[in-house]
Amino acid sequence: MLRGSKVGLRARHEDDIPILRAELYDDVVNSSRAEGGPWRPITPGAKDPRLFVDDPKEGIVPFSVVELDGGTLIGTATLWGIDTHSRSAHIGLGLLPSARGKGYGTDVVAVLCHYGFVVRSLHRLQIETLADNVAMLTSAERNGFVREGVLRSSAWVMGEFLDQVLLGLLVEEWKPDA
Repeated sequence: MLRGSKVGLRARHEDDIPILRAELYDDVVNSSRAEGGPWRPITPGAKDPRLFVDDPKEGIVPFSVVELDGGTLIGTATLWGIDTHSRSAHIGLGLLPSARGKGYGTDVVAVLCHYGFVVRSLHRLQIETLADNVAMLTSAERNGFVREGVLRSSAWVMGEFLDQVLLGLLVEEWKPDA
């Protein structure tokens, strides 16, 4: 398990899946804001591709996020779009509603940075998030990410186009103990 100050990132367990599905992915609005495509229902018991990852090329590394105090499941974290040639990847996370607003997001981003830069020897990490996602923007910026641009009206979410903010962090800019 990778450890931050408040959270741990560990492998996804089978018993995590019903909780993550019910609290993150069955929520139409939350899922629509977090995913790159439209929400769709997944048949109970089916292998939901967002939760079951079988990627032999290791282009995506999914984690379950747990509280260090007690080990309670509080969300998901992902390093995705891993490009071993350019040594870059994207960061994504989703916290259960009960875990939001407690500083966990900032710690999750910090642990993903450690994993990307130290464990995977990447050079660049990137985040794309909706412009109104203040929690993710704050978590990213507290970890040293820099706003690199706005993708105007680039995300179709629940009947409207929304702007996305692109943030980046290079290994030489990263401050592990920030």
